[in-house]
Amino acid sequence: MKLGSSLVSFFSASFLLFSVASARSQRVRYYYNAMLYVFSLGVCSTIGVLYPLIFGIFGQRYNTNYVVARSFYMIAGTLIGYDVSLKGAEHLQTRPGIILGNHQSFLDILYLGCVMPRRSVIMAKKELKILPILGQFMMLSGALFIDRKSRTSAIKTMSEGGARMRREKLALFAFPEGTRSHSILPELLPFKKGVFHLAIETQLPIIPVVCENYSRIYDSKTRFEGGDLRLVALPPISTEGMTDKDTDKLIKTVYDAMLKQLLELDQDNDSKDAAFAAQPPSRDPPRVRGLAGLFARIVGDGRNHQHNRTIRRVARDEDALRANAHGGTQSSDYGLVSSAHSTNGVSAS
Repeated sequence: MKLGSSLVSFFSASFLLFSVASARSQRVRYYYNAMLYVFSLGVCSTIGVLYPLIFGIFGQRYNTNYVVARSFYMIAGTLIGYDVSLKGAEHLQTRPGIILGNHQSFLDILYLGCVMPRRSVIMAKKELKILPILGQFMMLSGALFIDRKSRTSAIKTMSEGGARMRREKLALFAFPEGTRSHSILPELLPFKKGVFHLAIETQLPIIPVVCENYSRIYDSKTRFEGGDLRLVALPPISTEGMTDKDTDKLIKTVYDAMLKQLLELDQDNDSKDAAFAAQPPSRDPPRVRGLAGLFARIVGDGRNHQHNRTIRRVARDEDALRANAHGGTQSSDYGLVSSAHSTNGVSAS
């Protein structure tokens, strides 16, 4: 009993210190938010196992993905601080249909909470089936597991899945890129053909969903911040009357539509950045969100300290350049202004 109490006290104190540090350091916040994300995944995967076991007898098995996706969005979105907006939600009500989304990183799981409809299944690679808890949740929810090493097996799985979708009036979600792009640019990887063969075989419409490039708030090595994400669901693309000969044409149609929307979202971000630079607000909005943001409001986020430290470093660099007989009298003459301005935000220590 005493040992248990000591362990609780130790972990509580450690979490508190971790939380305080995350408020003042982007580097610490990266690991802090990653921990919260994995915690949310564990909780929601457990929900995904229990829900179909309990409610499956009432015919609710195919609502599992909807419940889990919404739960994950609410839990992880709140803890880390995400606000996702969706345009074109009416297109997601097409039944049965195939929903395709662009795949940037594992953060994409978050936006599924806004696009995953009721009575839906997902298409995933067979390797995910063996993962503890997550694999069991996916199996119980009716996922289509594709063996990418066996064309025969993949075709059989998709054929059976297509028949089930029509019979049960299900929606299916898949990432047509097949893997994460991890791109800092608004771009798409080449699409895999499997899901398009399924769409043509079943003659079901495709509903493309595009998530804006979010490298400004997340990359896999240095940055994991909360922020705003925008999604756009495009009008359904019909596959009626198509045959396997039309597969490449269908892929190009969907690819071009999604890439165009992705670029438009990026251009809109560029316009907002330009407007901000031309007329910045008198007071910076809070930069840190979620649980880390809560602690930032209590202990501060360290931005002023970091900014002042960089200003002093810029001054030292100017003196060093002048001492070496370089010309110029302003910070901009030395290419140092951007260094100072860049720290008028979250500490990167």
